[in-house]
Amino acid sequence: MTTLPFRFGNECYTWFMSGSGATHANRLDHMIEVTAQAGMAGIEPIHFWMGDLSDPDRLAESLQRHGVELAAVALVLEWNHSTETDHERAEADRVIELLQRFPGALLCTVQMPTSRDNLEQRRQNLVANVNSVSRRAAERGVVASFHPNSPPTSINRTADDYEVILNGLDREATGWTPDVGHIINGGMDPLATMRKWQPLINHVHYKDWDGAPEFALMGAGKVDLIGVTRWLQSWNYDGWIICEDEAEAAVNDPDGVTLHDGRWIREVLMPAIL
Repeated sequence: MTTLPFRFGNECYTWFMSGSGATHANRLDHMIEVTAQAGMAGIEPIHFWMGDLSDPDRLAESLQRHGVELAAVALVLEWNHSTETDHERAEADRVIELLQRFPGALLCTVQMPTSRDNLEQRRQNLVANVNSVSRRAAERGVVASFHPNSPPTSINRTADDYEVILNGLDREATGWTPDVGHIINGGMDPLATMRKWQPLINHVHYKDWDGAPEFALMGAGKVDLIGVTRWLQSWNYDGWIICEDEAEAAVNDPDGVTLHDGRWIREVLMPAIL
């Protein structure tokens, strides 16, 4: 039997889409349970949306009960200034401390999109802040990975943004999380972009896209998820592939979308690559 070098996990943003997160607030245990039902091995929660399970003991108990690992925590902050604000530094350090309790789980840094004004300076500010956070994480034994996104107000959405920001990352302290849906939504080819920056890849996010106007249910869009997976397999990528499905259906049925993604992986993706 072929053994894959990577594993599949799930991102909690699928639930966050409903009512800006209010509908499913403090339901991380439920999300972990549905992730297990979907047949996925890991989960990546958003740092400010973990509720009672921001307590590492409670989180560990829930993960163990459902047989799911903590793949990563998404640290989502604005990072608009030349250095971290006191709040940003405190939040980052709190998450790093939590991750120290879960060896192997990554710190996934994500900028909260606010504006593309003053773009050149704000790109440099982002790089400085991400590098600062990632170096502190590395000093404490936590691996970091930067995750660009693609809303219109994001400063890390286009090929030009990637050139500046990915080239500016401290490669001794952080890797890169390519999100194939955000890459195509920013006007780039996912596989070509991943090939270009392959040495930085240490975490991967999957979502599908159809441009109508943006994201589609996994397997129903235009992203060549099978081709990307085959390429990852070809060079023995051994990290997580995290499903972050932002299809419109997730607004009203995040459980159903997550279960669909697990079935699609088992019934379509896996037979195509094994």
